[in-house]
Amino acid sequence: MDNEVNIKPFAYAMSLIDGKWKMHILFWLWKANTLRYGELKKVLGNITHKMLSNQLKELATDGLIIRKEYPQVPPKVEYSLSEKGTSLMPVMQALCEWGNNHIEDM
Repeated sequence: MDNEVNIKPFAYAMSLIDGKWKMHILFWLWKANTLRYGELKKVLGNITHKMLSNQLKELATDGLIIRKEYPQVPPKVEYSLSEKGTSLMPVMQALCEWGNNHIEDM
């Protein structure tokens, strides 16, 4: 190749959304605005507790979602998109449109 390709921006973006469940979690938070842990587990279906917990921690650490914990018994925790996560939604919208345009190809 004559031109050097800068893979860093793509690699960074992919590192934030890589994995089987992260885009699904982001999708549901986009559509529902705020979800509790149990609600997320329900809409995601067969995700394990450990996987959901790990994915949520990584998304929060990477600044894509906000974890809000309420000081009550039993504990109440809600998840929502952060500003950074919301800025990813045009990409999600483009994926949805692409899927809609090509779903008949199946």
